[in-house]
Order: sequence, then structure tokens, then C-alpha cells
Amino acid sequence: MLASTLAQAPLRSHPFTIDHPAFPSAAASPRPQIVSFFQAGAEIYAAGDPAGNLYRVEFGAVRVYRLLADGRRQIIAFHLAGETFGFEAGVEREFFAEAINAIGICRRHLSTSDGVDPDILSLALQSLRTTQRYLLVLARHSAFERVASFLAEMAERQGDLEHVHLPMSRMDIADHLGLTIETVSRTFTRLKEQRLIELVDSRDIRILRRRALLEIGE
Repeated sequence: MLASTLAQAPLRSHPFTIDHPAFPSAAASPRPQIVSFFQAGAEIYAAGDPAGNLYRVEFGAVRVYRLLADGRRQIIAFHLAGETFGFEAGVEREFFAEAINAIGICRRHLSTSDGVDPDILSLALQSLRTTQRYLLVLARHSAFERVASFLAEMAERQGDLEHVHLPMSRMDIADHLGLTIETVSRTFTRLKEQRLIELVDSRDIRILRRRALLEIGE
């Protein structure tokens, strides 16, 4: 649970005033927002925990996943700085959320009145759009199309920059796209050989032919 995770992590939380549109009612409040810090691999919440909070990533990256009956992990989403996660349809969490690297997150408790808040509705629709795009990626038949779509999306979410940082590991990407880590690595190599990307290092790539990358994933 969140409280136990914070107690275990040596990084500490402290009040920090935040002015951002994701949690507008909180930003308008004179009370300072609390940014909670988590080390890489720390659990933010687990399946079965009570739902009712949203989380905004202030820095770092988060993976949201579920464990399948056979013990395999299926990562359903990655959340980067500025993005909000934690929407659930029921009263209990169905998924796990973990810090990929050292992160800071801001929490907002959802009240009954938030159900008609247009800002919360906008965030919920963005979350739905992300889920729909993920399902479209999984519908691709080839690993080449899935990885190309993933990289194009990561570039878009980071501001359409030429240099894209991948905070997640190749294993994370494999568990997200329904592939093996060997297939992901081979596909990165193939994209490099076709001069679509340049591998700067294991976590950073340079997009060389963005239009071509987008066309593969369409």
C-alpha cells in the first residue's frame, strides 16, 4: 500500500507548491501540495488496494501492470512527467503501479463531486484514449509494427523531439507489447539498419525518419 511504500523508501516526502492544470482545484487551494518520492522499483499501489486517488507524475516514469494467471506480467501503460494515472472503474485497484526510476508524484483524492468536474472528465477521456491506442498497437500483427508504433507514440508524448528517452527497459517494452525481449532487441536493430532510428545508448534513441516510422505503425 501507499503508506507502507513511503515508510520503506528512504527518500522522503515534503510539501511543495505546484501550479498545474491536472489538479485545478488543488492548485487553487492555499494549502501546499505534497510531492511523494519513490525509488526505482517502489510500489505506488497494488491490486486489491482501495481505489479513489489519482496521481500526477511530477518527474520520472511509472509503469502500470497486472499479473496474469500464469505469473506473466502485462504492462498496460507507462506514464511520464505531466501525465495522470490511477483511474479505476471499481472501488478496488485491479492493477499494480510501480516507479520505473526515481519519481515524484502528486496525489489527489477523488470526491463524489469530482464526477462532474470537467477537468477530471478531460483526464478520464485522455486515459481512455491512451488505452484505445494501446489496444490498436496490440492489434498489429508484426513486432516491427508494434515497436515502430510504440516509438512514434513515445516521441509524440515527449513533444515530438528528435531525441527520445526511454525510461523503461527492453523487458518492460516486451511486456507492454506482448513480445519477447529478444524480439524487441532484434526489432530495434532492424529499425536501426533501415535508418529509421539511431541507437544513442540503451535508453536513448534519435528519430531519423519520423514520417516513415509513423507510416509503419498506421
